[in-house]
Amino acid sequence: MATRPSKEEIAAAVEKVFEEAVAMLSELVAIDSTLNHETAAVAFMEARFKEAGLATDRFPVVLDDLRSLPGFSPVDWSYEGKECVVGVHRPRLPPQGKSLILNGHLDVVPTGPADMWTGGPFKVRVADGRLYGRGSGDMKAGIIAYYMAFRALRSIGFVPAAEVIMQAVVEEEITGNGALACCARGYKADAAIIPEPFAGTILTAQLGVMWLQISVRGRPAHVLNTSAGINGIEAAYYLYDALRKVEAKWNTEEERKACPQSKPYDSNPHPINFNLGVIHGGEWASSVPTECKFEARVGLFPGKKLEAARKEVEEAVAAAAQAKDIHYNLTWTGFQAEGCLMDPSGDMMQRLGQAHKAVSGKEPVYSPVTCTTDVRFFELYYGIPATCYGPEATNIHGIDESVSLDSVKEVMKTLAVFMADWCGLEPIADN
Repeated sequence: MATRPSKEEIAAAVEKVFEEAVAMLSELVAIDSTLNHETAAVAFMEARFKEAGLATDRFPVVLDDLRSLPGFSPVDWSYEGKECVVGVHRPRLPPQGKSLILNGHLDVVPTGPADMWTGGPFKVRVADGRLYGRGSGDMKAGIIAYYMAFRALRSIGFVPAAEVIMQAVVEEEITGNGALACCARGYKADAAIIPEPFAGTILTAQLGVMWLQISVRGRPAHVLNTSAGINGIEAAYYLYDALRKVEAKWNTEEERKACPQSKPYDSNPHPINFNLGVIHGGEWASSVPTECKFEARVGLFPGKKLEAARKEVEEAVAAAAQAKDIHYNLTWTGFQAEGCLMDPSGDMMQRLGQAHKAVSGKEPVYSPVTCTTDVRFFELYYGIPATCYGPEATNIHGIDESVSLDSVKEVMKTLAVFMADWCGLEPIADN
């Protein structure tokens, strides 16, 4: 039986495959995987999983299979051709350790104006130790990090001695329904890690997030007599102002006391953020606009029930509309995500922290975030301890997004060391 490799030998193995990891990340980032364009990225990871000898499962995300499940988010776009891919390593010998899910999302957010980017959003470049391109940090680097951590172990003749399930999902940026589809398909493990770009911190809490759309209908008129009309755009802004008042209320001390799970955010004076993300309105510069539609993001504390939050928002908008006789329609589509807490004292969380310290020489930092991730599915609905731990990135969802390659390497080493500890190791073949 081969001698189990040391942490130093595992780290050295990562060093040897890191150039290949950067080349692979460059290929993946160059693939446009914005909403409804994810197929090529899914195919790319399917090929990588097969190259590593994993049992590969590429399957469609079927809305009718998910609608009744906890955590489902409604959509108003087509799911035709929407797929996820999973690669599964199963040990050759009876399992010696604990099983693990490594999850990451392939979908990326819109790029914004391409001419604002240095070279373009999908024209990958490396400069000053950073790799640039849409999705480089959020979160294609994380996917390559977990995959190449596994490959690094293989390169020195070992594989995990327990099942490792690698999931490359879609829809994380808008619903989370891809991760939900993986859970619904029956994939379970003793723990799950998602390498989101949180700069080497270990996630302990995340907020809930809801998306809504409001359509306003005013009354058109010629601008020679604007008082004869009802300005749909101005009415929309008036309704959004009502949402901002809810945002202010949800950040108050009274709200925090009503939500005991808000405690991880005690040091943050304004963790709850609403965002006016999309707006369309008007028909003609010299006509009072008839219609306006906007889409907004609403944050909420862990422990606050979505139904109660929606009711509060709906009542605030209704009151504002009634005061100005505004005709509107409000729908909830996209994220309907509960917040959740992770236990930093849990076995997985502590051993991940130990792996981080063994690699970096620094104490692990356990920290909350003010957004949502796919962790919630594992933690809230499937009883799987989960967290995020990934590289450092800048300008995610912005222009010239980039990821630190040194941090990618550190995450690869940490995940490889963690897999060796959590799952155990077995030789690829007896010597």
